[in-house]
Amino acid sequence: MNRQGIEPIRGGYVNVDIQGRRNRIYFETAGQGQPLLCLHTAGSDSRQYRGIMNCAQITERFEVICFDLPYHGKSSPPEGWEKHEYQLSSQLYLDSILGVMDALEIRNPVAMGCSIGGRVVLHLALRAPERFKALIGLQSGAHVAPYYNLEWLHRPDVHGGEVCAGIVSGLIGPHAKDADRWETLWHYMQSGPGVFKGDLHFYKAEGDLRELASRIDTARCPLHLLTGEYDYSCTPDDSRALARDIAGAQLAIMPGLGHFPMSEAPADFIAHLLPVLAQIQA
Repeated sequence: MNRQGIEPIRGGYVNVDIQGRRNRIYFETAGQGQPLLCLHTAGSDSRQYRGIMNCAQITERFEVICFDLPYHGKSSPPEGWEKHEYQLSSQLYLDSILGVMDALEIRNPVAMGCSIGGRVVLHLALRAPERFKALIGLQSGAHVAPYYNLEWLHRPDVHGGEVCAGIVSGLIGPHAKDADRWETLWHYMQSGPGVFKGDLHFYKAEGDLRELASRIDTARCPLHLLTGEYDYSCTPDDSRALARDIAGAQLAIMPGLGHFPMSEAPADFIAHLLPVLAQIQA
């Protein structure tokens, strides 16, 4: 086999029971050292972290671990999915993350999530801080009010993949390279029917943390927030408001970046991430 051009990423499947249902979860790892668990955005999958997994400056010190939530990417829905409407809840999200950590024996990781992943790290900080060395929220806010009709995301007369990509296209920063912009959108175009809409149930309704965020104790688990300048879903002001509510939270605004920093501009994002990882390891 000609191995030239093969990326240093290992992939596999793990079977995980989540809320009484068996799920076949796809995961990837790269590097070695301190576990760095990466959580993708709504309606997409772990390919968003391709830049992180191929960055030697990170993988020489961190074992980067990504997985596709059930229904996303290469993780199929659980048996009987056709009998239920998919809706992501806070409890289901937490059970999925902690279940994968247990199944893969991931101990004391740094967890980093973007968008819905940036919201769920706040839930993890509240409900399971002892499981993590530190948490990093990308495009992280306590709440996002719906600003478009979610019914358009899943209906028989509209191509779900194309409308989902169209809706998120404006959230990408203006300086993203075309290749990275369109790869980010392609992941949305490939999403399963109703999955993006089901994820947004958590993001825009059930996962609201405005009344609870101030209870996060950063002495138990450090919390870092990184937010792109060009994001009208989770704006810099949303993250500033969150940081004001959480004593000890550390916030940095990333100029020029949008809602998908790790996917739309991997190199620029890594330049912001490296100092945060160094601080966590110090």
